Amino acid sequence: MDFHLDRGSGVATYLQLVQQVKHALRLGLLRPGDQLPTAREVVAKLAINPNTVLKAYRELEREGLVTASPGMGTFVRRGLGGASPAVQARLRERLAGWVSDCRAAGLDHEDMAALVASVLPGPAREETA
Repeated sequence: MDFHLDRGSGVATYLQLVQQVKHALRLGLLRPGDQLPTAREVVAKLAINPNTVLKAYRELEREGLVTASPGMGTFVRRGLGGASPAVQARLRERLAGWVSDCRAAGLDHEDMAALVASVLPGPAREETA
């Protein structure tokens, strides 16, 4: 797991870490039993306060996604996402083809995001009048 920060995003640092772990869990990049980087490793790489990393890991633990073993580290307890890694790989491949088609048609990132949002149910979908 390789964390990165967007310091201009307006999103709290600890939440960025939580979101990145959840993203990796959804994509199957992290699986049950995998160890997260130690707080010391994250602090050294990102130059952030150790309490920020610990707060993120506590939040993940509170949500039942990881478990901390004192002196051993923090380990993934369960994954997220409903599809198997094989199904996700197949869908990712199809999505990559779709993105390529969109780029060939002259669409940019925002155009593609609007298209995706238009077919997703729920609050992420923008209603058009």
